[in-house]
Amino acid sequence: MQTLKGPSVVFRGSSTILGFLAAVVAGVVGVVVAVAIALAVVVIGFFGGILLAFASLAMRARRSSKAPKSAGDPQIIEAKRVGGHSWVAYGWDNQP
Repeated sequence: MQTLKGPSVVFRGSSTILGFLAAVVAGVVGVVVAVAIALAVVVIGFFGGILLAFASLAMRARRSSKAPKSAGDPQIIEAKRVGGHSWVAYGWDNQP
């Protein structure tokens, strides 16, 4: 009786074809995953740019707006925080 030493010709050919198909499928899956990750990076960058633009506009608006001067208004007093929940008020004793 003769013993076989390895796969037959039929199995060798089909395994080569199946190996090639598996490599092609793995390549396609890799390309799809790479495109999805690249798209995610682009979207994150886009929304980050929008966030940076809004922060810039907010800082510009904050810089350009000035608090009204209270020196001319006798109804407004000044207060200074001295620590914790303690405040010291100035100007309330000089009211007419």
